[in-house]
Amino acid sequence: MRVGIIGMGWVGSSVAISTLHEGLARELWLHDRRPDLADGEAMDLAQGASFYPSADVRCAEIEEMRDCDVVVIAAGKGGRPEQSRLDLLRENASIVRDIATELRGGRATIVVVTNPVDVLTHVVWRASGLPPERVIGTGTMLDTARLRQMIGRELAIDPRSVHAHVLGEHGDSEVVAWSAANVGGVSLRSAPGWASERETAIAAEVRTAAYEIIRRKGATNHAIGLVTAHLLGSLLRDERRVLTASRVHDGSVGLGGEVALSLPVVVGREGATRVLSPSLDAKERAGLERSAEVLRAAIASL
Repeated sequence: MRVGIIGMGWVGSSVAISTLHEGLARELWLHDRRPDLADGEAMDLAQGASFYPSADVRCAEIEEMRDCDVVVIAAGKGGRPEQSRLDLLRENASIVRDIATELRGGRATIVVVTNPVDVLTHVVWRASGLPPERVIGTGTMLDTARLRQMIGRELAIDPRSVHAHVLGEHGDSEVVAWSAANVGGVSLRSAPGWASERETAIAAEVRTAAYEIIRRKGATNHAIGLVTAHLLGSLLRDERRVLTASRVHDGSVGLGGEVALSLPVVVGREGATRVLSPSLDAKERAGLERSAEVLRAAIASL
């Protein structure tokens, strides 16, 4: 399998090392607008070849990446502590649009990591000419991982035993589907030790987690690197996992007009194909509809 990563900053480099550790790529091609950075990362990663499954790591131009199985777009400006993800929109939209145009006509499925990821997933879909299932944003996969970690912390159990999802925007309008959350098949709200009055605070902690990390270290990168490798694994190994990834949806999901946001989707070799309709209470459904409106407005502003 051949994987390309465009943008070798904090996030791109974390995606690269996580991809190698997972053994997902026989060939890993790297690109950055600063050629020396991409070359240095390729050299650094290649010299660790004794510690991950065999892979050839090298630099590549964007047009070469049309022949990759998957291309990850991690290029763009990172956020400052006082910025929302939507504040990054215009500059990063221009960057990813140019990249998607260069990839047009290729066979690669495109994974978008750059923020604001939902709006940029829509931008890349438009510019690439690919069907919506083959342009996938990491969406709320990271938010969902954060939520599960925090619920696991509250209940003193492994996050992998928690089944709970964050839906909608990867950002301030995201929605936690508390009513459908469960632990080992037991409704979360019935689980011993769970305090429902903590839900508002935990949802806020999930929503603001990136801002807190950026305030302390300047960027978020390790967790999103792991998330992206998990998504790549489902694509490249045709695992058909249900993930809260972002893709463009039309009105068929009951959220009005065309919008890119996160819902549970089945991800395999053909992309994010089947969309599952989550079970939500009235408040959660209203929140998801509001999130769709926020994202449509952001798309329209371009």
